[in-house]
Amino acid sequence: MTPTLAPSLTSADRCDRCGARAYYRAVLTSGGELLFCGHHGRQHLPALQARCLRIIDETDRLADAPLATADEE
Repeated sequence: MTPTLAPSLTSADRCDRCGARAYYRAVLTSGGELLFCGHHGRQHLPALQARCLRIIDETDRLADAPLATADEE
């Protein structure tokens, strides 16, 4: 039996580029980390791969994410 890992990103994690909900966590070789939404994560993925120890991609959760309403924004 393989354990299921809990998502490492929550709704409180925001994209460093635009402030949307983050679905990518890039752990840099320099010790820092960057968070990106799905759009900016895909856009910067090629450059990130050369500078990161690890990239956590949770974009598979996008299909399960509820849409924000005007009251929630």
